[in-house]
Amino acid sequence: MNWSPSLLLPVVSPCPVSAREAGVPMVDAKGRSMKCFTFFLMLPEAVKKSKKVSKESRLPICYDILTLNQRMPGDTYGRNGNSSNKRAAGTSCASSNYQQNLNNNNTIEAANWQGLYPTIRERNAVMFNNDLMADVHFVVGPQGGTQRLPGHKYVLAVGSSVFHAMFYGELAEDKDEIRIPDIEPCAFLTLLKYIYCDEIELAADTVLATLYAAKKYIVPHLARACVNFLETSLSAKNACVLLSQSCLFEEPELTQRCWEVIDAQAELALRSEGFCDIDYQTLQSILNRETLNAKEIVLFEAVLNWAEVECQRREISASIENKRKVLGKALYLIRIPAMSLDDFANGAAQSGVLTLNETNDIFLWYTAAKKPDLEFVSRPRKGLAPQRCHRFQSCAYRSNQWRYRGRCDSIQFAVDKRVFVAGFGLYGSSCGAAEYSATLELKRQGALLCQNFTKFYSDGSSHTFPVWFEHPVQIEPDTFYTASVVLDGNELSYFGQEGMTEVQCGKVSFQFQCSSDSTNGTGVQGGQLPELIFYA
Repeated sequence: MNWSPSLLLPVVSPCPVSAREAGVPMVDAKGRSMKCFTFFLMLPEAVKKSKKVSKESRLPICYDILTLNQRMPGDTYGRNGNSSNKRAAGTSCASSNYQQNLNNNNTIEAANWQGLYPTIRERNAVMFNNDLMADVHFVVGPQGGTQRLPGHKYVLAVGSSVFHAMFYGELAEDKDEIRIPDIEPCAFLTLLKYIYCDEIELAADTVLATLYAAKKYIVPHLARACVNFLETSLSAKNACVLLSQSCLFEEPELTQRCWEVIDAQAELALRSEGFCDIDYQTLQSILNRETLNAKEIVLFEAVLNWAEVECQRREISASIENKRKVLGKALYLIRIPAMSLDDFANGAAQSGVLTLNETNDIFLWYTAAKKPDLEFVSRPRKGLAPQRCHRFQSCAYRSNQWRYRGRCDSIQFAVDKRVFVAGFGLYGSSCGAAEYSATLELKRQGALLCQNFTKFYSDGSSHTFPVWFEHPVQIEPDTFYTASVVLDGNELSYFGQEGMTEVQCGKVSFQFQCSSDSTNGTGVQGGQLPELIFYA
């Protein structure tokens, strides 16, 4: 048996005269017979004209004809010159071919692959990152990290007005290769996959680069998906960086979401690594913010950290003089006179960043009746006003309730928009002034998000008394969280009655349900934890 160099089919003499004689039907429901017959017509004339064939030699030819439509062209034409892999490729299915095409450039589907996919969407998807019929190539990425990617002008022009102008507009240039140094290859592939396959696959480490690509090539639906992804993954750790990027990309909704996080969790955001990566304009915007919930000394320390990193970016030494130089007028946006005297004396005054005259003037501002004029803003920030969700319509006390012996009072709640829970409002003693120890916890699906140990004093009234977490906790919508408190005190307390399952607080709707963690009697209808204190 010899191998035909053109089709890699076993050449046996004699062989069948026609496809029907070879046992191949002319027609079937999926059109496979026509493919087989077509390939039979492509066999060399010496094979077609042979009239004698043994039963043993007939099967390999028919088998190879029938399975040829499942082979990749690289296998069919022996591109790699390795015949041992050719038969293994014949058993691959359309889905595996398609998956390979997504991951491998220069991968081409089997002959008549069009018949394997019933919709135009699926057939277009086969062309994604595929050199077959490619009439343009992109060299994507910065120098030293480029990747050459194939494209098809018609498909790209249908998906983006920018590509349409590039390829078919009045100023279109007929280039076979286009360089795109300002986009990462992974982000450009995500853009192409959306255009070809109508699929969006985003990852945290590439979503900003993908958003840039979507904006550059005016693909609004992909850009919107990127923004939605960023909003759902927004936290104090990345809020400052995303604020900077949202302003660059002109995404006002994302900018507003970033400000909500930064205002409510200002100290966490200022201490995050991402804060040091923001640009100078974003730094000024944050320092100008009136609603930051942060101590001024925390702002001062964060700004010094930013200045040190900025010196490194400019490749200059992080000396005191250079820090002041890179900060410029932003230094005077820190409201140093609004610090406590202790914070100033033990922090800012000893940092070395302030001049001797500035330090003396600020000390005089704290202590003198006639205060000197300062370049620094002296008025305190307003911060955010906390809101309270009260879930009971009345409260009461009885001679044998509500008692605390280290047992847990707990309730579950959910909201319809993102909020930041800062603490709880609790009932106090019903028998005069008293002190309680409190352990606060906030959980999501059993996972502890935040815990704090504190004390509070009650004056014997039926009012609620606030207890706070160290930092506000971000609460996502449409998910139930568990609020718990373990109180320890000798005195009985007031307790709530006529509890509500749903409470509207401004623009936020709260839902409540009983918690299995509650071992002291608190539930939806009555008990402790009358209030959730939050920012929105």
